[in-house]
Amino acid sequence: MASVASPVVFKEFCPLYYLLNAIPTKVQKGFRSIVVYLTALDTNGDYIAVGSSIGMLYLYCRHLNQMKKYNFEGKCESITFVKLLSCFDDLVAVGTASGRVAVFQLVSSLPGRNKQLRRFDVSGIHKSSITALAWSPNGMKLFSGDDKGKIVYSALDLDQGVCNSSLVLEEPSSIVQLDYNQKVLLVSTLQRTLLFYTEEKSVKQVGTQPRK
Repeated sequence: MASVASPVVFKEFCPLYYLLNAIPTKVQKGFRSIVVYLTALDTNGDYIAVGSSIGMLYLYCRHLNQMKKYNFEGKCESITFVKLLSCFDDLVAVGTASGRVAVFQLVSSLPGRNKQLRRFDVSGIHKSSITALAWSPNGMKLFSGDDKGKIVYSALDLDQGVCNSSLVLEEPSSIVQLDYNQKVLLVSTLQRTLLFYTEEKSVKQVGTQPRK
């Protein structure tokens, strides 16, 4: 006898005012008042990460009910993508409209975990807006894609504080999504979806017809 499926319960969620109220709606830059727009979002069981149009990353800790702020030095530019990862350490990768990518290794109160905020920069390769970021499960690999079709692989050594980056793939259209698992990078662009095998550096297209 077939089992009866449990009924689907629809639930309404209210806006996260406790989170939104901790983010300013305007900031003062000299004599100008600049409106703050929320431009990127990612969540996991520990954090809610919100990127903004002023280059500020707002990171809300769900366990401590605390909001922290992180930014890029220099020019304030819009954050276009954020990606969280919880592994041995908590990491968040951030991409901007000009192609800057940074990784923040967060502070943890747990024994044996990271006790000092550290930042790693992926610089000099992307020249246009970051549209996708993907972590490996252990936090040692980060893939970043931009709206010109470039995909960059960054190898992170958190113990040594080193980040080495290189261009691994270049597509003729914008990258819209990345996902990585077991040495295979899934890439979606405006024109096609493909599998990039990182060990062999080979490409296999998913499907045969280009997207319209």
